[in-house]
Amino acid sequence: MSINTKFRSTAPELMDDFEMKGDILRDALDKIASINKLLGGNKVTLDGIKTLLKNKPKTQLLRITDIGCGNGDMLRTLADYADKNNLNFSLTGIDANQFTIDHAESLSENYSNITYQCRDIFDDSVTEEHCDIFICTLTLHHFKDEEIIDLLNRFKSSAKVGIVINDLERSALAYRLFQALCFVFGLNHMSREDGLVSILRGFKREDLEKYTKELNFNYSSIKWKWAFRYQWIIKTI
Repeated sequence: MSINTKFRSTAPELMDDFEMKGDILRDALDKIASINKLLGGNKVTLDGIKTLLKNKPKTQLLRITDIGCGNGDMLRTLADYADKNNLNFSLTGIDANQFTIDHAESLSENYSNITYQCRDIFDDSVTEEHCDIFICTLTLHHFKDEEIIDLLNRFKSSAKVGIVINDLERSALAYRLFQALCFVFGLNHMSREDGLVSILRGFKREDLEKYTKELNFNYSSIKWKWAFRYQWIIKTI
């Protein structure tokens, strides 16, 4: 059966139910984080932040907000990087599912510079608060095109330094390889189904270029990265 990746899928993901809770969701969150880390996904986001921080003093307080933070793995990666390099990061994770936030908090008890909030990311208060960098790791594909434009417009007006997007390439090969990963990692039903839908809701380069043109960013860098994802760095200053 051929996989049609010409257009972004509008199929829902099970994880989009913000009332979901329990062991199946916890397992899915942790497996997603583990696979993302194993395939170099955390490095894609971290490298994007490094690009935005070039020539900035190490002592400067940098407020980074992770939109759709999941189990908080990306924030803990950033906290460890900041600690190792004597950087001053204030890290906030936002997710619309309270169970997810509670799980992230339990995994981050030893990190004094990480806080979490259960909020709708389209709430005006999210972008009214002080923030230097917004990051979205495997989050943007959950939204329709018009929602992405709205969200990035909010980030553009609020972020003092920039935005880092790390998300999936819409690819038939990626789809087939993920099916193999499901077997290797023994992913549960929700992880399998949502993962495949996520790829079909992912992006082609021309999608990101279209958003860039519509949003009129002063600086935007789009790069393909392993494994089948795009690193999109946007400077807002």
